Amino acid sequence: MARVHILGIVVAAASLGGCQAISNDLGRTFHPSRHSRHATAQADEAARQVTTIGVNAYLWRAALDTLSFAPIAQSDSNGGVISTDWYSNPNNPNERVKVTATILDRDLRADALRVTAARQTMSNGQWVEAPVAAATVQRLEEIILTRARDLRRQSSIR
Repeated sequence: MARVHILGIVVAAASLGGCQAISNDLGRTFHPSRHSRHATAQADEAARQVTTIGVNAYLWRAALDTLSFAPIAQSDSNGGVISTDWYSNPNNPNERVKVTATILDRDLRADALRVTAARQTMSNGQWVEAPVAAATVQRLEEIILTRARDLRRQSSIR
């Protein structure tokens, strides 16, 4: 159910129709107990020590989950790049988007993620470049970061 909810948010953000800033919940304060703080630190250390991929495992999984609304064109876990193919929302077939998420670090930090997007609209039978609202890219970053933090919390509970 959560995946369907996230998918709905991402599709809405990606469709770019009447894009507006959405208040984020990233400012919420999480007050873990001493035990869960230790477990979270262990989970963070485990994610940093991952040798099978070259980037933070939580950010990688969260980016894959979030961008799964579109076909994945490229994914390089060593370089930390996930790119989608062009995606058109069925409700707006005259517009399409392509998204790239780049994970820059092994630590779960906001500055370890960069999302870029390209948008095109159909004009006279041809796809034409169109601007992407900055709020859309920011919202996608927020969704990925929130999902990564949730994954980290879930792994520290086990």
